[in-house]
Amino acid sequence: MTQSEQFVGIGEHRRLVMSLAHEPAVVEMPLERCLGLVSAEPVAARLPVPPFTNSAMDGFAVRFQDVSTARPDAPVRLPVTGDIPAGSAAGDPVETGTARRIMTGARMPAGADSVVKVERTDHAPGVVDAPAEVRIFQAPELGANVRHRGEDLQIGDPVMEAGRLLDGACLAAAASVGYGSLAVHPAPRVGVISTGSELSDAGSDLAAGRIPDSNGILLAGLVSEAGAVVAQRARVPDDPARLREVVAGWDVDLVITAGGISAGAYEVVRQALPELTFHKVAQQPGGPQGAGIVGATPVVALPGNPVSVFVSFHVYARPLIAAMRGLAVPVESPTVRATAGAGWRSPAEKTQFMPIRWESGEGEGGRVVPAHRLGSKSHLVATLPLVEGLAVVPVGVEAVEAGDGLEVLMTRGEV
Repeated sequence: MTQSEQFVGIGEHRRLVMSLAHEPAVVEMPLERCLGLVSAEPVAARLPVPPFTNSAMDGFAVRFQDVSTARPDAPVRLPVTGDIPAGSAAGDPVETGTARRIMTGARMPAGADSVVKVERTDHAPGVVDAPAEVRIFQAPELGANVRHRGEDLQIGDPVMEAGRLLDGACLAAAASVGYGSLAVHPAPRVGVISTGSELSDAGSDLAAGRIPDSNGILLAGLVSEAGAVVAQRARVPDDPARLREVVAGWDVDLVITAGGISAGAYEVVRQALPELTFHKVAQQPGGPQGAGIVGATPVVALPGNPVSVFVSFHVYARPLIAAMRGLAVPVESPTVRATAGAGWRSPAEKTQFMPIRWESGEGEGGRVVPAHRLGSKSHLVATLPLVEGLAVVPVGVEAVEAGDGLEVLMTRGEV
């Protein structure tokens, strides 16, 4: 066990935590199972988009030279020689002096170079048979309403970079360019442990001196929100042998613990996992922190008070999970600039993470106020449902005044 008796900066401990990240695995998965995962390799078009020249409108495929003189007081009449629904073959070429009814997305027939929208004809839109003849009241521009093969993407054109968080739009793009599956990084499998002999099941009757295990619920939720899988979960009393047995028995990519790392007599994580490095970090809340490798498993040890768990997860564990997911975006948790809507005190020797809510203009340039009237105290569980971000007050600042500019670490939504 190693421990710094002097305060260390947030950056030093974050570097220790981020050093635990390992190269994520790569697996091939069908598109329907890739939502929320991260792409492991670039995606390039295997098909042109669109894959064939098609109509952008419901209407009539024509030769421009046949309809170029059409106007409301002198419509052009053309016989209709067929119908082209979407998904069907285009059929024979359109001959001079004829038209073919065509639906949006249907393949353009040879010979036709323009599409007249149905609204510019005497043909009724909707579910009706194709007419024998159509009157065209307005000439289109040459090439109007035609989408040409490959005008969006040619084969080999880049579509997505590696390290992209895959949402529904990304998966639709991959399907459109010929993919049925993608190489992705599987979500990290995380084990979460809440420690303390005082903990009881949430919702159970409490014996004297016992409290509900909110940290286990909190950690499991934060891990899931960060895009990882809660593969194991345990509540361990102040029993070092039991804690070590639990950690050693899990096959996971990461273990996150809450509690048992401060300076008391029953600091079970310190006692059970001497391989970890423990720091006193110059931050408020959440000064005690730990991290290291136990066997082959990375372990991040967070303090035990609920607000400290919440803050420490976002400052340290969430960026680590982002790196383990293979995200190409910066692994620091996202921040925006905001303005203080009220004043509060801050310990000058520490970086303060003040839980805030948006008073107005959520996001860049908005105004923030403390989420709880008692500020950033680590035991204030009632703060958590109100928290919309963490205002970062740097070392050396003793007081935040209304109107001061602040950096706000965003805590809602996936990284």
